[in-house]
Amino acid sequence: MVQKKRIHAALFAAAIATIAPACQAQNTTDWLANTYGTLAAHVGNTARSMWVAPEGVIYTASMWDEFEGGVAIYQNGKSLGSIGAHGEFQGGAITGNATSIFAALQPGGSYGSGAVGRYNRTTKARDLLIQVSASTNQPRVDVITGLATAGSLLYASDFYGNRVRIYTTDGVWKRDINVSGPGALALDAAGNVWVAQKSEGSTVEFSPTGALLNTIRMPSGSQPSSLYFDALSGQLMIGDEGPDMNIKRYKLSGTPTLAGTFGIQGGYLDTTTGIKGQVGAKRFTRVTGIGKDTAGNLYVLNNPWGGSWDLGRNGGTDIHAYNSAGNLRWTLQSLNLEGIAAPDPATDGALFYGGTNIYSGSAGGTFVANTVDPFTYPSDPRINMNDHSRDEHFGQLATVGANRILVASGQNPDIFYFFHFNAANGYIAIPDATLPGPAFKTTAAVRDGFNIDSKGGVWAGLDKTGFIYHYPLTGFDASGKPTWGPGIPIRIPASIQPLTRIVYLADSDTMILGQGVVGSTDWTSIGTRIEVYHGWSAGNTTSPNPVINLTHVGAKSIDAAGRYLFVGYWFGSGQALPNIDAFNLATGNLDTTLVNTNSRAVDASSAIDAMYGIRAYLRSTGEYVVTKNNVKGSSITVYRWTP
Repeated sequence: MVQKKRIHAALFAAAIATIAPACQAQNTTDWLANTYGTLAAHVGNTARSMWVAPEGVIYTASMWDEFEGGVAIYQNGKSLGSIGAHGEFQGGAITGNATSIFAALQPGGSYGSGAVGRYNRTTKARDLLIQVSASTNQPRVDVITGLATAGSLLYASDFYGNRVRIYTTDGVWKRDINVSGPGALALDAAGNVWVAQKSEGSTVEFSPTGALLNTIRMPSGSQPSSLYFDALSGQLMIGDEGPDMNIKRYKLSGTPTLAGTFGIQGGYLDTTTGIKGQVGAKRFTRVTGIGKDTAGNLYVLNNPWGGSWDLGRNGGTDIHAYNSAGNLRWTLQSLNLEGIAAPDPATDGALFYGGTNIYSGSAGGTFVANTVDPFTYPSDPRINMNDHSRDEHFGQLATVGANRILVASGQNPDIFYFFHFNAANGYIAIPDATLPGPAFKTTAAVRDGFNIDSKGGVWAGLDKTGFIYHYPLTGFDASGKPTWGPGIPIRIPASIQPLTRIVYLADSDTMILGQGVVGSTDWTSIGTRIEVYHGWSAGNTTSPNPVINLTHVGAKSIDAAGRYLFVGYWFGSGQALPNIDAFNLATGNLDTTLVNTNSRAVDASSAIDAMYGIRAYLRSTGEYVVTKNNVKGSSITVYRWTP
């Protein structure tokens, strides 16, 4: 009888284990990279221009926001909603007056690039369209690079037309002012128009009739990216996107002279007040918007570095509000649209490395650093406008001893970019190599999976070769630059072809291979079969155990840590999105599903539409940290789970 009871108990325990996933995980849900975690309150994606109304209402323009209109509205550190459709605006220029907002539009419908829309601030409806520029076929660059209003007049910089065009606010053309490469605009108290020429490092002043009055020659390397006329002080404020990374204030009585600056000289790259790359209250990145309200509060819009031709996936939104004494009041930040950040093993998961930014903390997290230095490394692929990828905001990280290797890639990549760090450069990621590329002696695209393991080894399924190539890390030079040995080919097991994902756990010698969709030409998708090989490097490359058969179709991204494989989903029938399934690597069982346990504060509803959209890490405490790209919320969802 005792034996029977034991058998019954064992069978009962097995049954409980089988149905355990239905109980859901006792995980917690958090978020990073956005001040607010809900969709209604979230900070809009990649604001690249800003106008501040006298009462302190902030309007920003973005090329793309997955969930709301492209013109976001804020006041007192809170969202007030948005204007327009999520892909309606170009993002590079916005202005307003008491009744209307004027913003550069994306090409669409009956108009091309170089169009400006007028929107009623109360109804939020567009009530006028002005085709400013003859350049109507430039979808990926800004054609209208500056907007400003004064009284009944609207001023618009037509970059390719080399002119500033003047209209009434009802769209009636009045005249043009010829100026090469016009950018940001500001109107002073006398009605004179100031025009930034970013590439020339100067700002020019014209009378209302178009006569050239003054030229401000800024320091060598300066790039005036934003302008604001401060009526109270009578000064012109110029945001400098060059190496100074600050705001310069010029007295305008007589010949313009520099009256002072606002912000740390060198901004986030300064090494006297912080670590190179570290952002902060006055450690600016790109200053792309300046404004004040009647209470004397100053608002500064930063656009952190990163993002290639897709302007909607640029570095992010970073608004700082200061009181009249120059003290920081609050920030609004949205630093991730289509990207992911990997927990950092060197800090046991306290830091998170994205493709361009570093974060820490919880409940929105802290924006620690921007890892791009555009002046020392102007060829950094993360800011290369001619790069074939839309962006490189997806981060994978390996920590080997005191060395970190960052791999940055795009949404559905077949090329990967490698970077290293050292003490002299702080948080700046130093470009090293690409795969494919000379460092790895191949030109074949990576279309059958990619992984960098915890020992710095690189695993890549090279297109049309039939092999997985392992590039073992051979060491680091004195500057921290890694090198890899020749690729060692391992034939892809026939049972997993077509191969689409690779995850290798070096500490346990476990290889995880994900099969693509059989018969499909879409190499970015995952099917329903995943094979786990224990002892892969020891020689077991043919006998998977276990084989995991996913019960949901539409898997898009996988990663593994410790004893678990984590699977995230795109759309499909019976899918588990937006949850993350955790499969036991020893048994193949679905042990739990990570769900949103904090829906009042965190939105986690986005499906995953990126190949490397989740990252997983096992902390020393036994806690699993899983990050997931949240496109709708312009954030990163963080699941924490202790089995």
